[in-house]
Amino acid sequence: MCGFGGYFGSIRDAEALLARMIAAIVHRGPDEQGKFMTADAGLGHARLSVIGIGDGQQPMSDESGNLTIAFNGEIFNYLELREGLIAKGRRFRTSSDTEVILQLYDEMGEDCLSLLNGDFALAIWDNRRRRMVLARDRMGVRPLFYTNRDGVLYFASEIKALLKVPGVSAEIDPIALDQIFTLWAPIAPRTAFRNIHELEPASVMIATPEQVTIKRYWHLDYPHRDAPSKLTNEDDAAEELQALLSDAVRLRMRADVPVGSYLSGGLDSSLVSTLAAGMTPLQLQTFSVTFDSAEHDESAFQIEMASAIGSRHRTIACQAGDIAGVFPEVIRFAERPIIRTAPAPLYQLSGLVRQAGLKVVLTGEGADEVFAGYDIFREARVRRFCGRQPASRIRPQLFRRLYPYLPGLQQQSVEYLAAFFGAGNAALDDPLFSHRPRFKTTAAAKIFFSGDLRATLKGYDAAEELVSRLPQAFSLWHPLHQAQYLESRFLLPGYILSSQGDRMAMAHGIEGRFPYLDHRLVEFAARLPPEMKLKGLVEKHILRKAAGHLLPGAIGERAKQPYRAPEARSFVGAGELDYVRDCLSEANIAAGGLFNAKAVASLHEKCRTQPASGFRDNAAFVGILSTQLWQKNFTGQEASAARAA
Repeated sequence: MCGFGGYFGSIRDAEALLARMIAAIVHRGPDEQGKFMTADAGLGHARLSVIGIGDGQQPMSDESGNLTIAFNGEIFNYLELREGLIAKGRRFRTSSDTEVILQLYDEMGEDCLSLLNGDFALAIWDNRRRRMVLARDRMGVRPLFYTNRDGVLYFASEIKALLKVPGVSAEIDPIALDQIFTLWAPIAPRTAFRNIHELEPASVMIATPEQVTIKRYWHLDYPHRDAPSKLTNEDDAAEELQALLSDAVRLRMRADVPVGSYLSGGLDSSLVSTLAAGMTPLQLQTFSVTFDSAEHDESAFQIEMASAIGSRHRTIACQAGDIAGVFPEVIRFAERPIIRTAPAPLYQLSGLVRQAGLKVVLTGEGADEVFAGYDIFREARVRRFCGRQPASRIRPQLFRRLYPYLPGLQQQSVEYLAAFFGAGNAALDDPLFSHRPRFKTTAAAKIFFSGDLRATLKGYDAAEELVSRLPQAFSLWHPLHQAQYLESRFLLPGYILSSQGDRMAMAHGIEGRFPYLDHRLVEFAARLPPEMKLKGLVEKHILRKAAGHLLPGAIGERAKQPYRAPEARSFVGAGELDYVRDCLSEANIAAGGLFNAKAVASLHEKCRTQPASGFRDNAAFVGILSTQLWQKNFTGQEASAARAA
């Protein structure tokens, strides 16, 4: 794991620019730094040494000097690929996975990407063809951003590095902000920064002096809803799943440093930790977050699981005020406004891993997308069930079963439940059927947008843009697979793997590894019949079956408890921090120009007096505060406005 930056084109003071770019992201690679420059291309690299510690320095060139790579991530099957290349007569100078990519590219060009099993972003300067090749892993684990300035292509692992390029400045993209306040994240290639773009997952960019082309080298696909499945036997499917997951964990245990594991206490991380514990010659080290609020805390299950596998377990307590304390740093590393506080405890957790002396952790992220574990999948099934009998007073009561951890919902009437979830009045053929309630509820927070921002966005619909990005085959898939695609293709890379994943971990120089996102496992799960994943209202059925005897019954059979963190109440009250008051002051809100100052003042007061606010108010509070922090950190607008006032 590392960070890199570079350019393609002719520039002045190249060495100084690369130095500034890498200094901006040195947290991603605190072990070593390196630079490479030619007349019209340059690469800089900050290294976190995990594989090939002694000989994996970057940027790395091949023996001929014609190919040079800067690489962020890991290629987990590099040993197998290396053996294949040696069998073809190729010789290696290092033990690193980086050289494997170089030699594979030399052999196959960009087609080599289809052979890589890993989480990566890379840049290869191909001097023979006078081209720069940028690529990103299939699921979007590792980030890669780019911009054009005066005919030069600049790129980097984080936008901070691009802001070091002369003439590149930070300016909010209002369309991206609207997408965040609707879909939770911008739709790539759009980012929160105007004119700065994100290379989409599973994509390769090829830049030559004449043109820049971007194409996808892999697609997430599902079978036709009426196509007979070859995977009809549950026992056989569970056995194959267990073998695939075991191998995914095995590959992700490869490192020249110890590998730990996050342990939430749920099925996903518990299964990964169990498999990892059986593969390490050392005692596995596990890490968890605990909360002082009962509705968020899972510590009892974490302790039970750690005891069952005999891990050396460490926890960090996320107490009242901790989220507010680290939130400015969270936004600085996330580089975008967010509407949830969930990244903050994970920022703390990665700090705990770093304190323990580790650089690498396994995580259970991705299982819910791949095996249909989220409540939204079950909710969509109940909504379709209600839609077939819209006048029923019995069917809407099923919504109470979906959210036992939301006590307020248990007290609502049948009429309220039906109206809130859109039961019976939604078009069943709507491509966003599964996600409409979420998008509608989130978008309600846009009531706090300023008049100027509303005017700028007039006529724009983020949800409809999302529909326009769906593949042609989408309408032919089973409804569950449609919902899974929306989560896996957009929210997973746009928010989960970014704001909660890579950016929070790499803030402390920690590499997260995601066994459930091994592309072999993703492709296998996509072929499974929907009822193997969501059986009735039991989520991740086939994964539970595959876990079988590996987990304690209390863990393997427990219902999904989504990872959440306290929200608006983390910031308000007697211990309210100065920056919260400053960011939400009427003067600074007005100066920022994005929100209605009077309405925000009322929201702030409401959250002070009613800490158990609903989803809209929580999303609005966190979204507005994070946007103000984004502006303050990246544009200085809020700070200068405060001085002017």
